[in-house]
Amino acid sequence: MTDQRSSGHQIRAGLAWAVLFARAVLGLIFFMAGVYKVFQQGPAGHVRQLFLPYSDTFLPVWSLWVVGYTIPFIELVGGALVLIGWRTRLALVSLGCILVIVTFGHLLKQPLYALHEHVFPRLVLLLFLLAVPRQTDRFSLDAVLAWRRDAA
Repeated sequence: MTDQRSSGHQIRAGLAWAVLFARAVLGLIFFMAGVYKVFQQGPAGHVRQLFLPYSDTFLPVWSLWVVGYTIPFIELVGGALVLIGWRTRLALVSLGCILVIVTFGHLLKQPLYALHEHVFPRLVLLLFLLAVPRQTDRFSLDAVLAWRRDAA
C-alpha cells in the first residue's frame, strides 16, 4: 500500500512539474512576442507589417486594424498571466483564440502554410495545459490563492 501511495505521489509531482514547465515555456513565447510587438515594433507597425498585406482579401481593412492592433496586447498580458499562473484558464482561452486567428490568416494567404513551425508547438502546449485538471498546476499563483482561500 505504501508503494502505491508513494508511486501516486510521484506521478502527481511529476505532472505538476510538467505543467509548470509547459506553462513557463508557453507563457514566455507569448509574453516575449507581446513585449516585442508592443514596445519595439509597436502595435501600428504590427498591423502594417503582418495584417495590412491581407487588405487584398475579403477582410475589411478596419477589421485588420482592430485585430492586428489588439493581438500584441493580448499576447503580452495573456503570456504574463500564463507565466505566473494567474487566471490561467482565461489567459489560455484568449491565447487559443489568437492561435485560431493567426492560423486563419496564414491559411487565407497560403493554404498549405507550414503550421508545424509556428502554430503547432504553441497549440500542443496550450491544449496540454487546458486538458490537465486545474489542481494539477500546484506551482501557480492560482494554486496559492486557492490554498489561501481554502485555509481561510
